[in-house]
Amino acid sequence: MGIGLLFAIATALSSLVGFLYKQRGAVASPPVSARAPVRFSLALFRSRAYVLGILIAQASWGLHVTALGLAPISLVQTTVAASLAFLTVIAHRVFGLEISRREWIGVAAAAIGLAFLAATVGDDARSAHSHFVPGTLALFVGSLTVAGLVLAGLAGQRGFAAPSALAVSAGLLWAGSDTSIKALSGELGHRGWGVLIHPLAFVILALSLVGLSISARSLQVGRAVAVIAATSAAANLATIAAGPIVFGETLPGGALAAVGRLVAFALVVLAAALTPARMGAAGAAGGDRGGAQPAVV
Repeated sequence: MGIGLLFAIATALSSLVGFLYKQRGAVASPPVSARAPVRFSLALFRSRAYVLGILIAQASWGLHVTALGLAPISLVQTTVAASLAFLTVIAHRVFGLEISRREWIGVAAAAIGLAFLAATVGDDARSAHSHFVPGTLALFVGSLTVAGLVLAGLAGQRGFAAPSALAVSAGLLWAGSDTSIKALSGELGHRGWGVLIHPLAFVILALSLVGLSISARSLQVGRAVAVIAATSAAANLATIAAGPIVFGETLPGGALAAVGRLVAFALVVLAAALTPARMGAAGAAGGDRGGAQPAVV
């Protein structure tokens, strides 16, 4: 399990860096359109920053798959959630983005709330390869997919908070993908490379790609830190919930644990209220890119 924890830490940090590079490339690319998502998504790959972000994200995805295969899903997500606290530091110090006080506080609250929530969900060390009921898995992943697609559709409605809706939509779709990865990881022992043609592999691919397009659009229309925080929070909350709902990870009993989970959830809600994702006029004009830029881009 200790090795799985190390992979989870590497997953979290590389994911944040990849996200920020993708944001830099996305704001400099043509807007992603629902009418021609493939064409506009391919246009993103003309940006070196976006391609670098994708490569880092793919490495992070591989690390995440490994972590989910070696450790309980709640432990992995606790680590990933806690690492969200580094988002503002990396965005400001490395990428030169301007971070508001509300964003500093909001991201910290989200990280603490998500980490505590995940830590109180399950502690069964034997659940690294938890069993699941196929019907429960299908219902859970299907619900996340429907919710994510509905939010993406609502993002086009006038007066709707498009950046936040798109960010949460991508997070929910990726949570469905992560939950499917966890389920499929239990098949590696007897299927080997055969998992690549398992039905869940196609679900993972589809949710990952659709989530990628939606996430790119959210990065184009919203503030970087707020959008990344919203996507991460949605993905983590849903994946944390998969632990007890899909894989049967234990829930600590008692009033204290219940109160702790309520406080943790309240922190996440507070974080959402403190980090509005919509750009201001200055942010929209400058792409929320800040001042300093890494030399590689």
